[in-house]
Amino acid sequence: MIDLRPVAHPIGKIVVVLGAAMLAPMLVDLWQGNPHWQVFLECAVITMVAGALITVATRGEYTSLKLQQAFLLTSGLWLVIPIFGALPFVLGEPRASFTDAFFEAMSGVTTTGTTAFPALDGLPRGTHLWRALLQWMGGLGIVVVAMVFLPVMRVGGMQFFRSEGFDTLGKVLPRARTIAGEMTAVYLALTGACALTYLALGMTGFDAAVHALTTTSTGGFSNYDASFGAYLGGPEWAASVFMILASIPFIRMVQAMRGDLDPIWRDSQIRAYLRWITYACVIIILYRLLYVHRGVPVEEVLRETVFNTITIFSGTGYASTDVLAWGHLPLALLIIVGLIGGCTGSTGCSVKVFRYLILLQAVRAQIRRMHSPHRVYPLRYEGRPLDRDVVNSVMAFFTLFMLTFGLLIVGLSLTGLHPRTALTAAWTAIANIGPVWGPEITRNGSVAEFPEPAKILMIIGMYLGRLELVSVLVLLMPRFWRG
Repeated sequence: MIDLRPVAHPIGKIVVVLGAAMLAPMLVDLWQGNPHWQVFLECAVITMVAGALITVATRGEYTSLKLQQAFLLTSGLWLVIPIFGALPFVLGEPRASFTDAFFEAMSGVTTTGTTAFPALDGLPRGTHLWRALLQWMGGLGIVVVAMVFLPVMRVGGMQFFRSEGFDTLGKVLPRARTIAGEMTAVYLALTGACALTYLALGMTGFDAAVHALTTTSTGGFSNYDASFGAYLGGPEWAASVFMILASIPFIRMVQAMRGDLDPIWRDSQIRAYLRWITYACVIIILYRLLYVHRGVPVEEVLRETVFNTITIFSGTGYASTDVLAWGHLPLALLIIVGLIGGCTGSTGCSVKVFRYLILLQAVRAQIRRMHSPHRVYPLRYEGRPLDRDVVNSVMAFFTLFMLTFGLLIVGLSLTGLHPRTALTAAWTAIANIGPVWGPEITRNGSVAEFPEPAKILMIIGMYLGRLELVSVLVLLMPRFWRG
């Protein structure tokens, strides 16, 4: 029998922190003279009391986690937090159904950025801040999980990074505190720098804070129906820079803060990520200038393309223009880059650059073996040999990812959605990107008019995608519960 106390105890503490975070939007609404602040106070009390009861009921000295407990902790966190995070959306504005509220909270915590609310402009400021905080906390959480838990859980080749996180499973909890502290410092610094930059470029203080929270988390929630279209020009360039910074490995930024910049320049993921972004932008810019937007100012085409390509590549999901007007080739390319995503160990989403680098190496080696079957072609990554276990794990992840993606498309189609809507909804959910394109989408890009089964399928897709599939699906195996 698995002891659930070491799992429930940290979850209870995090729920208390979540409840305390609700006081921030409460104070914003109180400052604005909006009686909506009472909703956040009520939700804060409910959440903190529930978290405290869980913490007290499971109190004890826990210095290590078993493998099954690590899986349960990561899966449990991303299920419990959206439940409590949805309370302000149900009890307060926009007084959503529980399905819509849970969808919004799951989209926030997983940093997906798809909204179920048909109108954002009229919501209280506290609600906007709460949506942004959910994404910001979810972004920080996934960075810690990626560096602390996924390597020991051997999910999708992440065991390759064990030396950068910790060495033994028994050190998970103490090492988690150390890494979380370092990552939080970098995250706060990045968020602060982003907010100040937005402020300097003309955003209001509140808008700068909200968009900084959702930029550094690569979440993409905005407090406007027009998304980032409300701030064209300089803010788009600034957002592009910060979205890239948020989607490179945070461990590299920790090393940079210690004065060691060399690992950033040598990191294969970062170099490949920047190279692929450049390729995608150049192709789309040339296509738009030559075939679609002749006569449009070059700076406008350049700015729109760079911003909207990076927001999809990083999984942020902002929109500053209608990318459907760019033509079929740019749209297909955006869907492809969305299935690549950011770097491992960042707030970025999707499959991750690291896994594609391993896949390309494995394919290249296989082609060489076909030409010279008796030669040995060892696989290496950043000068280190790749164990067969890592390669097999990456291949299994690709297979499971594409299979789940396909099943989501079929499932969403069966709910009655238009084929393009079903495809992009599955794409945005499993890869945690944000935009959905299709006739059922409202003017602010929401899925409010989706049938409830489609929203539930997207919730499942967002949850599975953010936790790298295997760490959730393993819970369905009877062998897991037998230890």
